[in-house]
Amino acid sequence: MGEITYSDAGVDIQEGSAAVNSIRAAVQSTYRREVIGDIGGFGGMFSAAAFKDMSEPIMVSGTDGVGTKLQLAKLMDKHDTVGIDLVAMCVNDILAVGAEPLFFLDYIALGRLKKEHVEQVVRGISEGCKQANCSLIGGEMAEHPGVMPEDDYDLSGFTVGVVDKPLMIGPDKVLEGDVLIGLPSSGFHSNGYSLVRRVFLGEHVNDEAFVSEHKKILEEKYEELNGMSLGEALLTPTRIYVKQVLSLLKDLPDAIHALAHITGGGITENLNRALPPNLDAIVDRANISIPPVMQLCINKANLRQDEAFKTFNMGVGMVLVVAKDQQQAVVEACENMGEHAVLLGSVEPGTGVVRYVG
Repeated sequence: MGEITYSDAGVDIQEGSAAVNSIRAAVQSTYRREVIGDIGGFGGMFSAAAFKDMSEPIMVSGTDGVGTKLQLAKLMDKHDTVGIDLVAMCVNDILAVGAEPLFFLDYIALGRLKKEHVEQVVRGISEGCKQANCSLIGGEMAEHPGVMPEDDYDLSGFTVGVVDKPLMIGPDKVLEGDVLIGLPSSGFHSNGYSLVRRVFLGEHVNDEAFVSEHKKILEEKYEELNGMSLGEALLTPTRIYVKQVLSLLKDLPDAIHALAHITGGGITENLNRALPPNLDAIVDRANISIPPVMQLCINKANLRQDEAFKTFNMGVGMVLVVAKDQQQAVVEACENMGEHAVLLGSVEPGTGVVRYVG
């Protein structure tokens, strides 16, 4: 038997090195002043010197992926927005206690490493980090030949943030009479795509024989989507709420009592996580504007309203639980930032669940 190299086994080290070089500028563009060193080391380093002025700094971490939304990116051969989704799912989560995201790390698993694909993905991750003002300080690109198909890849990541304990928010701060203010989503964000794919692409969503047919479906343009193709609308990246929320917490320190990031499970299964066990969230569905692509999916799936509200975000990506006497100040501050705040309802005595009216 002759020599068998790592490349013969399906791992291209040279392509990996080329990929690292191609993403270097994008990664460096996310660096905050606390970053120490550069990519390529064995560990990412971030100075904690700024925490010394906090009375009790609490580190907060979050991890997530993009889910089956990646299948649509692969079908459309568009990989530059799913990285934004990856960052958004993590940083929006840790906002729920008032934490500021500091840095982010990613993990990219690939059947076969292709420099141009990695470059697009990392460019999206870098854009997400810049939107969240956190630094991309490390990551991993792992080829899995013989385990994953050559054109397949998956993403995961995690973020670490910090909050001063006296400034933390959460269910223990929520009071009867608080109001619920919603910040709009940009669409499905990164949840519900197994159902979305089933609805628009049919039962054979993973069958190679249907790839050409699926591409045609995704390329179709819709008048109700303002001329966008279905695929473009479905790949709209998840909104990142970090700068808006941190600004509100800083400028109106007593206004926001809790936050709920509306992800898988919709408003029904996420807003309740921001409630104490003796209070309910009363949500007026009449005040919610459902994105056109989501309404299209709901209609096509014949989804009942209750089922839709526990599946999708329904056009609300983040819910703020706000002190009643601070409602107007929060709405005005949102408007000044170009954010369209929507009054969703209020907090009333109950058992820690979400109830709907309207």
